[in-house]
Amino acid sequence: MRFSLKLMLRPSLVCLMLVLSSICFSLPVTQSKESPIAIVIHGGAGTIKRELMSDEMEERYHEVLAMAIESGYQILKDGGSSTDAIITTITLLEDSPFFNAGHGAVFNHDGDIELDASIMQGDSLNAGAVAAVSRVKNPITLALAVLEHSPHVMLVGEGAEMFACQQGFDLVPNQYFKTERRRLQLEEILAKEKGASLSKTASNALLAAYRFDEKKLGTVGAVAIDKRGNIAAGTSTGGMTNKRFGRVGDVPVIGAGTYADNNSCGISATGHGEYFIRAAVAHDICARMEYKGISLQQAQDEVVQEKLVKMNGSGGVIGIDKDANVAFSFNSLGMYRASIDKDGVRQVKIFKDD
Repeated sequence: MRFSLKLMLRPSLVCLMLVLSSICFSLPVTQSKESPIAIVIHGGAGTIKRELMSDEMEERYHEVLAMAIESGYQILKDGGSSTDAIITTITLLEDSPFFNAGHGAVFNHDGDIELDASIMQGDSLNAGAVAAVSRVKNPITLALAVLEHSPHVMLVGEGAEMFACQQGFDLVPNQYFKTERRRLQLEEILAKEKGASLSKTASNALLAAYRFDEKKLGTVGAVAIDKRGNIAAGTSTGGMTNKRFGRVGDVPVIGAGTYADNNSCGISATGHGEYFIRAAVAHDICARMEYKGISLQQAQDEVVQEKLVKMNGSGGVIGIDKDANVAFSFNSLGMYRASIDKDGVRQVKIFKDD
């Protein structure tokens, strides 16, 4: 009897399983919700005084910043990655002669250009960086190649350029990066070191139009969050005017000038690199958010307005947190900056009182 009862129950169980299967297959598939998108960029911080900038130059800076951020934002809107968005944006800024990165970067002591860049992805904590390269047209793209195709995080100098050739990069002559504006800035600094002043012996409207303290400050960078909630941050620079002895600043140092972590935020920094390295600025901001449970703005202000100020370090940061909130903080007189937040609100600013 027991054996026959089992035989009678088996068809019923099979029917029940078929019914349940049909119900499961007929249920609607729930689509994962898209994360809000946002992007923020900077073009360097420093002694940027309103009275030293003509209305025409201010308008041109606004135009370039707006064009750069719109290009990155469009990629995010179309479903592209945060990495693609910041690469596109930073490449545009590197190609502009107005910023200290790529074409238009500052001169070193010997009158040449040496470039640094880095990028980091917040989902994997993977990063790539290059330093002291002199023939790569867009260093941020080489930093990405290091991230994607190298087991290392940072490559420097000739080795980085050998890697660039292996990756199919076309190298450009160092002359490509040089502009008259930057040459005059170096000449003025060298003249001051000798106790003279270039501006007293050579009246130059171009130099006067750009007389900002860019010996220590100046970089470009971008941070973005895409529809998948992935944060990426990147930074590119020509470093300090009149730098010597193979000096490298904070930009290619992951955790100093660039950092990204989906659990907290993404940061790109600009300022006097030696202080940003010593304070591990970019990582410290993200860590304070995660460990202290504070907002991005509060974490930025604690590091930039308090920690750096106590160290006599100047500069600023931009960032986006995991909820797509955008924030800036800088302790200098100005910072070229722009953002499009998660509500689509756009802003482009230069001066501290904007």
